[in-house]
Amino acid sequence: MNSMAIELLAPRYTIAWYPWAVQYFFLIALSYATLWLAAPALVFGRQRWLPTARLALLACLTTTLVAPVALLADLHQPLRFWHFYAYPTSSSWMSIGSLLLPLYVVGVLVLSWLAWRPALQANRQAPGLAGLAARGLSFGSTPTPRAALVLVGLGTLALSTGIMLYTGAELAVVKARPLWNTVWLPPMLVATGFIAAAGLVLVLNRVSGLRDRATIGQMLRVLLGACLVAGLVAGSWFLDGINANVGSVAAALDSVRASPSWRSTALWGGLTGVALFGAVLYLLTRPAARRPALFAWAWVLGLVAIHMGWMFRWVVLMDVQHVARNSAGFHHYGIPAGSSGILGIVGTFGLWLAAVLVIDLLIPWRQARQGGSAADVSLSDSTASSDSTAQSDAQRAAHNMEGAPRHG
Repeated sequence: MNSMAIELLAPRYTIAWYPWAVQYFFLIALSYATLWLAAPALVFGRQRWLPTARLALLACLTTTLVAPVALLADLHQPLRFWHFYAYPTSSSWMSIGSLLLPLYVVGVLVLSWLAWRPALQANRQAPGLAGLAARGLSFGSTPTPRAALVLVGLGTLALSTGIMLYTGAELAVVKARPLWNTVWLPPMLVATGFIAAAGLVLVLNRVSGLRDRATIGQMLRVLLGACLVAGLVAGSWFLDGINANVGSVAAALDSVRASPSWRSTALWGGLTGVALFGAVLYLLTRPAARRPALFAWAWVLGLVAIHMGWMFRWVVLMDVQHVARNSAGFHHYGIPAGSSGILGIVGTFGLWLAAVLVIDLLIPWRQARQGGSAADVSLSDSTASSDSTAQSDAQRAAHNMEGAPRHG
């Protein structure tokens, strides 16, 4: 009796997306989320949000400039990016994104210039590189029409919704990866993007020296809402998986059910989210007298929020690729030290930091306006100076009154 043994061989493929993809998805989420955080003041005219809008616009422009660099690096053959335009495919979300992204970048650039132009005009006589940049970028002394800023802002916000949709959809349509192929992934990417964006504004508010208390309160409320939305999406995602016998979410949970590393990752993410939500809620419900001292540490929560946004994308884009598609078990991935690994991650953040420092050196972004002219900036500066002087006088008077003996 002849016996025949059949051996099935499944090739082991290397991962398709490297940490460059994590950097792109993280930076582009920061970009569109900070754009929406700047919109209440710049586009819709809410003056109370103007300090927040200045910080958010700085974050938006710098992340918008650096994100495409990470995307090109992840193409493996960056010089072939022109194929997206030479051979467009209407059914491909990547092809659609290649059309949306340049328009969005231009929109952010024009919006930033319109918001900073009055301050640039007021800074034309400044010495050194700042004055040279102001004279070169202000393009004359005519006032900046408010209507132009609003129209460009609305158009860029519309493009940003397209960016949200395409970045989520290009993952969710991949049927070979059940952990990606779910309708819950795109809204989770957006929610964690707003968490990280609010955290970034809190950190910038601290390190820039502005330390605006209204900005802290506004960003803590955004954090609270974004954490709540992310929690609802995550809970619905999990319940969808455990209550269904078939479907992508059920298949996704089944693929990682026997993995201790995935359980620890889920536990870490859940506990971090709950702790962040609880800490923000605690700060916002403290008595008004205690808030200034507590708000001084809000930037620490900002760092935690940034960590959450980045780690979620690392898990989604890198850890998911460890799950074998055509065999049992998991594929090990060690982060290389070169440009496609640690050096690429550090280099991308370094490039973003360099962009922030260059803009801080050359552009008076702290005086961003909702259109207008240089005279508006000068008037605003003098008003702020007088308000600051009055506040200092009031504080000194209060101090003297508290320290003076009373005779009744």
